[in-house]
Amino acid sequence: MVHEESPEPLVHPRIEPLPGEAVVLKRRASAFAATDLDRLLRARRIDSIVLTGVATGAMVAATLYDAADRDYHVTVLSDACADGESDVHDFLINRVFPARGADVLTGHEWIARL
Repeated sequence: MVHEESPEPLVHPRIEPLPGEAVVLKRRASAFAATDLDRLLRARRIDSIVLTGVATGAMVAATLYDAADRDYHVTVLSDACADGESDVHDFLINRVFPARGADVLTGHEWIARL
């Protein structure tokens, strides 16, 4: 199990936060559950998020549904998500997430839109 004291949840040095940047410690399936993420985003007038992560069928999906319920525009990077069951990942990425209003792009497609 990954827990707060283990090294796994630490941020990789190449993308560590700058001084003064907020850090949200995710404790539930949805990144919004039991965190200040929604408050932090709204205070900065951020209304769009990009999701990546492991467990497409659990963590990514839970955060997407929660974000959609909070009226965020959601983009999922299909090649930056993974699931232990590739058919679950493919079904969510190709069918469910777009049907829920999310944009599903590859990382390269997303960067090209910036």
